[in-house]
Amino acid sequence: SNKLNYTLTPEGHHAKLTGLEGAKAPAINKTWLEVETQYLVIQLSETLQVGKIYWLYMEFQGELANDLRGFYRSEYFEDGVKKVVATTQMEPTDARKAFPCFDEPAMKAVFHMTLIHPSGTVALSNGTKTITLRNQNVLQTKFKPTLKMSTYLVAFVVSEYSSIRTAAETDVLVRIWARRTAIEAGHGDYALSITGRILDFFQSYYNSKYPLPKSDQIALRDFDAGAMENWGLITYRETSLLYDPITSSNKDKEWVSTTIAHELAHMWFGNLVTMKWWNDLWLNEGFATYVSYLGVDDVQPTWNIVSTHFLADTHKAFAFDSNKFSHPLSLPEEEVKTPAQINALFNTITYSKGGAVLRMLSEFLSEPVFARGLSAYLKQFAYGNTVYTDLWGKLQEVNLPATISEIMNRWILQMGFPVVTIDTRTGNITQNHFLSDADSKPSRSSPYNYEWFVPISWMKNGTVMDRYWLLEKNATHDPLKTNSEWVLANVNVSGFYRVNYDPQNWQRLLSQLSTDHSVIPVLSRAQIVDDAFNLAKANMINMSLALRTLSYLSEEREYLPWQSAIKHLNTFINRFRHTEVNTKMQKFLWSKVQPLFHYLKNITADWTEILSSHTNQYNQLNAISLACTAGVEDCLDLTKMWYRQWMKNPDKNPIKHSMRSTVYCNGIAAGGSEEWEFAWNLYKKSVDDAEAELLIYILSCTRKPELLNRYLNYMLDPNMVQKKHVNYVIRHVANNVVGQPLAWDFIRANWSNILKDDAALAAVR
Repeated sequence: SNKLNYTLTPEGHHAKLTGLEGAKAPAINKTWLEVETQYLVIQLSETLQVGKIYWLYMEFQGELANDLRGFYRSEYFEDGVKKVVATTQMEPTDARKAFPCFDEPAMKAVFHMTLIHPSGTVALSNGTKTITLRNQNVLQTKFKPTLKMSTYLVAFVVSEYSSIRTAAETDVLVRIWARRTAIEAGHGDYALSITGRILDFFQSYYNSKYPLPKSDQIALRDFDAGAMENWGLITYRETSLLYDPITSSNKDKEWVSTTIAHELAHMWFGNLVTMKWWNDLWLNEGFATYVSYLGVDDVQPTWNIVSTHFLADTHKAFAFDSNKFSHPLSLPEEEVKTPAQINALFNTITYSKGGAVLRMLSEFLSEPVFARGLSAYLKQFAYGNTVYTDLWGKLQEVNLPATISEIMNRWILQMGFPVVTIDTRTGNITQNHFLSDADSKPSRSSPYNYEWFVPISWMKNGTVMDRYWLLEKNATHDPLKTNSEWVLANVNVSGFYRVNYDPQNWQRLLSQLSTDHSVIPVLSRAQIVDDAFNLAKANMINMSLALRTLSYLSEEREYLPWQSAIKHLNTFINRFRHTEVNTKMQKFLWSKVQPLFHYLKNITADWTEILSSHTNQYNQLNAISLACTAGVEDCLDLTKMWYRQWMKNPDKNPIKHSMRSTVYCNGIAAGGSEEWEFAWNLYKKSVDDAEAELLIYILSCTRKPELLNRYLNYMLDPNMVQKKHVNYVIRHVANNVVGQPLAWDFIRANWSNILKDDAALAAVR
């Protein structure tokens, strides 16, 4: 990496080579740096001898920069004093920015780490500390050698942080590290309370013991990702690890829980067993996404986390993967060579589609069979590297119509997913590659001609039927044929595909929703809405049919169907806001949300009590947001009153924590510059990351173009918007119907500056 400045040898080389144990080292002819691939190339006079040991020695210096990559600095103020944390972020290709190394996941090694650091600071690394020596104002901390692991998992941190820890008698030492004031305020207590329990769950689920004696988790003010699974020293953005029970919302608590579980899942999938190359990154991230929700469900069983997150991930993946420019989960190695190509894979396909496809695999195998296969896989390949096909052989335990490899390769090696069309008049069932733009063509060819082996879970009039496998483009399954009973496929969204029906079956499903929607599972009710609107977008059904799936919503009280509906309603709201149709749209919205709004108002004693149900708290936000969007005076007056009360006394906020994001946003949307300036000044003074990220979001809710333009211009000034928040600003503004054209104009006008700013560039990718 050009971030390192090498001390050249007298011969002008970047390194020197010495043979050990009698080996003779060849002479170095020349050395040079390859900028695009970030290689240090050392050309030798002759080849190295197999089986001999050589020592490659380099001296270098580097700047402790603030670019959030490699070895970098994070800053914060405590008691009015500026303090610096020296920390690392190596994944995917930035270990080379901290020290010269063979920076590839398959080139695992044992790392011997010693850190020299100022007195008054604490040094942490992957391994357990063995000794700290004092020399005047400097400390030298040595750590036990690591297990065999990849360079991207190496971590070291020097800070003045405080910590809390588990009891001494626990098998694994868990410590939470953060700013002293955050630890003293109890913001690390929740993370400490669940980490050991989630580790225990994964040890049981994988049937594999956690291989390290400790798990340090540290919260950083300046951190680009949500968290990083460094083995033994997991690094987090503060909002992903710290939870303030006084000011944080339930959503904040959920985010901390799912992030911790995701990183702990990596201790096995990713760290113990690692993909050979980045083209199979989905193996790491898809598995961590899938099993993290199982881990959270074990410690928070009332949250319904599995259903809510699986549905959200599936919908995110559907949206990305229905684009003609999507890509397969596993790409050819030749497409993933440079750091830029590797970084581009950290996307929705890798995380969300990876998790959804693995959930589908688990569903048709059964969870016990799936878990046993994972255990065998981890046992065989521990401390090694794999390609995705290594997993399939460990899962071939049940009777299927084809091998796991034959089934799953079609989901892994071709992009996209099918829409399955069922004709209940004939029993015919057909699959086609689903693209949101009906006139588009996929940007790459497929080895399987965009056909899949599709596991069809289905029910008829509320009775679950035997799974059917669609193994070709067209088939006939007689049990699907009916002229009176409704058929529902992809029950509980267990498969990664959309479903369309003949008009008569659509009508029977809509009738069932209107008469007794509870007969249809909650997840499936949400999916009926999402499928219908996306099929209409692709011109496969009429939009009027999609809108009719919302007719029953006045009777719906569950969160997931409402969440699915609101996503699509917002599209119509934005489209018709400034047209003559807007009044009719608002009346329609109010007719649907009014029963839910009053139901939640009543059970909270006029919004004064906090709902006990996790998902009901989310539905409360949906009801208030949609009612205010519909122009309901009760809602608008309520949010304006709360926001004004807060402005009068910022230290005594009357708004419930779980409702703040929605109330703040609607308060700013209904207000003007005074409301916006109030929130902006709070952001400038904020010391709490969760509060700062909430304020960054609500500032984008204004309907005033001049305020949004000002906000966008602040984005490129690090004295105005913190670097870690830059990517949020433009995304939030672009999600505002008023802000969409402004964001696009801003990007075009400032493209040269954006290219120079990593955080800004990440926001517009």
